[in-house]
Amino acid sequence: MPAPDAPLEGLKRSMEGAVVVPRGGYSYIVSPLTDGIPFMEAEVLEEVIDRMVEIADLDCDRLVAPEAMGIPLVVPLSLHTGIPYVVVRKRSYGLPGEVSVCQVTGYSTCQMYINGLREGDRVVLVDDILSTGGTLRSIVTALRSMGVEVVDTVVVLEKGDGRAALERELGMCIKTLLRVDVLGGRVVTSAPRPRISVP
Repeated sequence: MPAPDAPLEGLKRSMEGAVVVPRGGYSYIVSPLTDGIPFMEAEVLEEVIDRMVEIADLDCDRLVAPEAMGIPLVVPLSLHTGIPYVVVRKRSYGLPGEVSVCQVTGYSTCQMYINGLREGDRVVLVDDILSTGGTLRSIVTALRSMGVEVVDTVVVLEKGDGRAALERELGMCIKTLLRVDVLGGRVVTSAPRPRISVP
């Protein structure tokens, strides 16, 4: 297992080889981690999961991840830790206690649905990328309204400057593994920006 400060060489290489496509004025990164395209190398996924285990506060009842690209992260993390997981889905099942979430991102708006959690549950939220913060904002707000405690939030990539503002707005620390920026149509990686202190 790499040291907590060890560079994530496989992830960096994978991201720096990603394709950038314009999507309504938004520079969308198409990569194995964010889209499963062209393919995710098992070694890169293992590197990511190992780092998540190192930095996350996993004293929780459930792991929570949004559909779709949170799923390939939460499943191996659940297998590694033995903590059950819940997926925030883009489809309503009409189950008792289902909570609807309006997700607004830099390139889309949709409804998502939370099932399988109840008041008093302690969760760790996991996702692939934080850009505008729309997905995390919506899910954290909904979880809190349900009486669910978000113990920790771990996102693999941070893109742009949305993380610090979202941390202040939500009063919570969001842990990220790698920063990505789009410069000249290419993905450039760097260390995540320092986390803010929250009360």
